Amino acid sequence: MKSFVFAAILLTSLLGFAALRTEAQTVTGSLGNGSVARGKPARGTIEMTIPGGLHVNSNRPSSEYAIPTVVTLSGTGVRIGNVIYPRGKNRKFQFSENPINVYEGRVKFPFTVMVPANVRGNSVRVRVSVRYQACTDEVCYPPKTKTVTLTARVS
Repeated sequence: MKSFVFAAILLTSLLGFAALRTEAQTVTGSLGNGSVARGKPARGTIEMTIPGGLHVNSNRPSSEYAIPTVVTLSGTGVRIGNVIYPRGKNRKFQFSENPINVYEGRVKFPFTVMVPANVRGNSVRVRVSVRYQACTDEVCYPPKTKTVTLTARVS
């Protein structure tokens, strides 16, 4: 009976650790320097931080089974340009025959925003969703989506 209880506790701890690892990535971002001028393009940036020991598949992982990282942007009263996906690193893992293109550490995804001159209001909001699949060198976890809202003053 003690062996069963020990095994159950160990399994629960490992599952909890795996859940924490898949939630360990952070997503933040900014619009301009906190201010966006009407009628002029401004730079926006999404930053994903991936802890050591983990990686996420890039936007083009070069494997049909790897789920790519996808950044989706939306907002009202603002025009949003395409996200620029950085190049990843090609790495070979135990679970794949061929290298997979991945992101590690801090990854920035730039884009442009523009508030049309006729838009009313003194602030703008952009909703950001980042869908990714986190992996270790041995295993990949189910995909996750993190969502943040970026705001900036409009001048």
